[in-house]
Amino acid sequence: MLELLTTAEMAEADRRTIAAGVAGIDLMENAGRAVAEAIAARHPPGVHVAVVAGPGNNGGDGFVAARILAERGYRVRTLLLGDSNRLKGDAAIAAQRWRGRSVTAAPGALMPADVVVDALFGAGLDRPVEGAARAMIEAMNAQSCVYAVDLPSGINGTSAAVMGVAVNAKETVTFFRRKIGHALLPGRLHCGAVRIADIGIPATVLDHLGPRAWTNAPELWRGTFPLPRVDGHKYARGHAVIVSGGLASTGAARLAARGALRAGAGLVTIATPREALAVNAAANLAVMVRPVDGADELSEFLKDRRRNVVVLGPGGGVGRPMRELVRAALAGERAVVLDADALTSFADEPQTLFAATKSRATATVMTPHEGEFRRLFKVLNSEVRSKLEGARKAAQETGTVVLLKGPDTVVAAPDGRASIAENAPPWLATAGSGDVLAGITAGCLAQGMPAFEAASAAVWLHGEAGNAAGPGLIAEDLPEVMPGMFRQLVAQLASRR
Repeated sequence: MLELLTTAEMAEADRRTIAAGVAGIDLMENAGRAVAEAIAARHPPGVHVAVVAGPGNNGGDGFVAARILAERGYRVRTLLLGDSNRLKGDAAIAAQRWRGRSVTAAPGALMPADVVVDALFGAGLDRPVEGAARAMIEAMNAQSCVYAVDLPSGINGTSAAVMGVAVNAKETVTFFRRKIGHALLPGRLHCGAVRIADIGIPATVLDHLGPRAWTNAPELWRGTFPLPRVDGHKYARGHAVIVSGGLASTGAARLAARGALRAGAGLVTIATPREALAVNAAANLAVMVRPVDGADELSEFLKDRRRNVVVLGPGGGVGRPMRELVRAALAGERAVVLDADALTSFADEPQTLFAATKSRATATVMTPHEGEFRRLFKVLNSEVRSKLEGARKAAQETGTVVLLKGPDTVVAAPDGRASIAENAPPWLATAGSGDVLAGITAGCLAQGMPAFEAASAAVWLHGEAGNAAGPGLIAEDLPEVMPGMFRQLVAQLASRR
């Protein structure tokens, strides 16, 4: 269940299910029961449970959970935000079925409570939280054990934004599929463990919804991931070229080159300025090194069609020489990965870069971190509400696959497809880590993966390498832990083909 839904898509899933003959109150009963079961799995009967219910369907789910928990021997109270006479539809039915103790929601009425159920707003909130609702969220955040219904109140389900203030949940019980707000930051930080409950919405509804965002996991790209063949050879696995910077900045290119080789590229060559030739040659064994100075020599070097992907940017320097190298690479027919300095060099003339990338028929991947993204896409910064939206618009404007790095790395394609990564450990935030990621991306492209799948696979592999290396890792560790990680992945993918 990799799909990540917007709030509108989830509402449409509900609507289609009800139109097909499933009663809305039955969906609500199933949702509330799932919340009750999540609590019962961790807490014995007899504990105090306070259910904070809002005026909509999320509150209705809360009333169902309250009734079921009370039937199982829990000491339950409901706190309703607003007037009970304003409850409508299924929420009103659920409230009427609740016969237990109920009070007006106020911070002082929350205690005593061993467990708090947040059933205020769920995923559909699209306005800042104010007044009594804000006070209740702040009161819930003073408690240590909060279960959120669908999504912590205060988080926008589509953008993952905090709408002023948001509940910090220990666990979130959501329904049918997760929402974008569960995966993207800052929303993900408020969810705790996320449990997906089946409430009776058939999976076939997805055929009508056509979701375009997914959790980044092997199931998303396994069909295109290259597995070694018995009759294979290195020339069939592509040849990645990494363009190095000058004498004082060769390390980034070497990290990228090793990442590309570990990711499976058959051959990897560092195209190095002559001034750095000796350093690069002395520091590499399996990676080849060739002298290449300036854009004209790079164009000549890339005429060999076997060199099917090139990486520019890691340690390459910012300015006119880099811009010329990028234009030379983009003029050819091989895949191109633009990272770091290759992007920053166009910060003052982004449209020059965008025109060159959009006119290409061959894969181009941009791999900015958020600072580089802001510099290059200045116009977008004031127009987008989320990292996902920003990456998608950037991909559409440039005609490239945009890999927007961070703890929730987003990969977006021009056609709107997007993946969101959740497996990156915090210790990946270290110097050179992004250079390795650019190389892994090149390694996947070299072997023929389509750009969106290659970038998504690279992000996942990079995150898993970080987990395998563990706390204290430095960038040099990442390629070295990949063989063990690959062993498990290849076995898993091979068993499913």
